[in-house]
Amino acid sequence: MEKFSVCRAAVALCLVCAGPLPALAQTAPASVPAAAQSLSFDAAWQQVKGGSERLLAARAAVQSKTLQGEGLQGLDGPTVTVAGASYAYSATVDLNLDPVNQRLAQLGQALPISLAKLLPPPSAIQLPQNYNYTSNTSDTRAWLSAMWPLYVGGATDATRAFVAAQAGEAQADEQRTEHELMTQLVQRYFGSQLAAKAAQLREAAYQNVAEHDRAVEKMLTAGVVSRVERLQARAATEEARRNAQKARDDADLSTIALARTVRAVASVAPDSPLFVSTTPVQPLAYFTEAALLHHPGLAKVAAKKTQAEQLHAGEQALRKPQLFAFAQHQIATEHPDWVAGLGVRWTLFDALDRDKLASASLQQIAQAEHSDAQARSDIALLIERNWRLLEQARRQFISLQPGVDVAQEVLRLRVAGLREGTSTTMDLMDAETSVVKVQTERAQAAYDYVVALANLLEGCGLSEQFATYMARADVKVQ
Repeated sequence: MEKFSVCRAAVALCLVCAGPLPALAQTAPASVPAAAQSLSFDAAWQQVKGGSERLLAARAAVQSKTLQGEGLQGLDGPTVTVAGASYAYSATVDLNLDPVNQRLAQLGQALPISLAKLLPPPSAIQLPQNYNYTSNTSDTRAWLSAMWPLYVGGATDATRAFVAAQAGEAQADEQRTEHELMTQLVQRYFGSQLAAKAAQLREAAYQNVAEHDRAVEKMLTAGVVSRVERLQARAATEEARRNAQKARDDADLSTIALARTVRAVASVAPDSPLFVSTTPVQPLAYFTEAALLHHPGLAKVAAKKTQAEQLHAGEQALRKPQLFAFAQHQIATEHPDWVAGLGVRWTLFDALDRDKLASASLQQIAQAEHSDAQARSDIALLIERNWRLLEQARRQFISLQPGVDVAQEVLRLRVAGLREGTSTTMDLMDAETSVVKVQTERAQAAYDYVVALANLLEGCGLSEQFATYMARADVKVQ
């Protein structure tokens, strides 16, 4: 038995001394292809802000409503129009004069005899039976008109305020889009790092396991190990190979997703590392209060309420009388016609039920108020959830450090034990797998931390402060 242990230890020592085992605990970041573009998180965010189609569309909507509001600023001002017409006509009139002749004859018979003798006989004063008149003429005329609403019951103010509220809603949508893009960038930027680190760890583990597998093959030939142990080493090698391949595929996909997010032509290599603040962030009340002040969803609900209020004001304005000034002046070289005055219009009855319309707009206001109350409750719950997830990820990251230290120490002892013949290659493989596992879990905890932070800041409407939290983090996961 002693002879067998010495032989086994000698073979293992020769294999181990042939080359140092990769130190998984101190592994450098995965190498980046030469064509990859190094990109910090701030630079990536600037590229997203400047080139995201979603954000550009939201900005276009804001600009559209802003310009529409500016275009309605003079809604209650005068309107001046000029019009002209050039025309020609031909008019024909055919008159039947028989009734006139009959009337004249009746008048002659009704006159006294002495007066009738003085007048010509009736046959002498008869008119033709028909008279035809034709007129042909052409002319050109032009005139200048003006209309100025002096009082319309507040309808113009309601219209302007309604469009301004629509602009406010578009701005809230733009802010929400910007916050969502920030969170998406955090997920893809740091997710690419996590995938690259996992791929590097899996690849290093596979290389080590493959080396041990070759050593076990030689030990089997030398009769040092059993066939069962050889098969176990082979199975472990195949599993490590599959895990490494899957991790490489995941890393490639994450790199492509990040490049498309920042609209980069070449692949991107993020150089802002994962981070964790070991000290807690501000208390829950701080973020809840910030959310109720800055969340774009609440701003959108407020804009919807303002729109409903202005719609109601417009409905009420249509019930009031309207006063306006008007004028028209004919454009002519001499003796032009003109008219000017004041007019009033008051709709006493029309086909619309104004009371029902007013009630409908009041219900829209009530709907907005209820939506605001529900949104505040939902946002408070969301903030508390994200805040707790952030604290959970922070504690998880800190709690994993002892496990990393233990796994590295076990690996060191297994390497020494293999040299001394007190450990098997399977023990060493298990130790290396354990190191990869705890290091990957720690990197995952760091990723969970930054994503939870991004979600928390998005819910508060403070996504622009992500870089500040990143700068003051005391742990960088290289």
